[in-house]
Amino acid sequence: MIRSSLTTAALAVASAVALATAALPAAARATDTPVSVVEQTTSRVIAILANQATSVDEKRHRVQDVVYQRVDFETLSRLVLARNWNRFSESQRAEFMNQFKEHLSMTYGRNVENYKNEKVTITGSRAETQGDWTIRTKILRGGPGDILVDYRLRQRDGNWRIIDVIIEGVSLVSNFRSQFQDVVASSGPERLIALLREKNAKGEPLKNG
Repeated sequence: MIRSSLTTAALAVASAVALATAALPAAARATDTPVSVVEQTTSRVIAILANQATSVDEKRHRVQDVVYQRVDFETLSRLVLARNWNRFSESQRAEFMNQFKEHLSMTYGRNVENYKNEKVTITGSRAETQGDWTIRTKILRGGPGDILVDYRLRQRDGNWRIIDVIIEGVSLVSNFRSQFQDVVASSGPERLIALLREKNAKGEPLKNG
């Protein structure tokens, strides 16, 4: 669980940036580095959140558009399901990815309206296994309680994409994996897909995390 001391205002930035890599032209994306992707992402998302002339719904849609273009949802889904990935048929995998994508957008999109002029700075980077990179950032809240957010990126088809986000030491992948494993173990893939569908229809997160 993410610590309760993290305010929804700060999570508005963490959530939006965590799920969004800037939608750049194809020619520019081919030469992106992990650091430049995160730099451009944070600038773009902050600009969306800070625009007072834009409605909350429009901000959500703009962030969602960025999310859908740049997050590697297939890799993210594989990591979240872990060994259970092989229990899903091809059609179940496709449906799971669609429902999970919608669930992430719904869960984190609700924080957009709580943005309170936080800023983001990159504090470092490191190489990981499988050619991945982790980019370390800090959300500056204009006082005590800055929030550390790490982004793990993997290159696919020449583009760097987000595959995990770690907020104050808590991995998005690990957080959802622990919830999904229990459901799949007890009731199977179809129950997890149905549960996500039900929660999405109601606009409810699975759990507070």
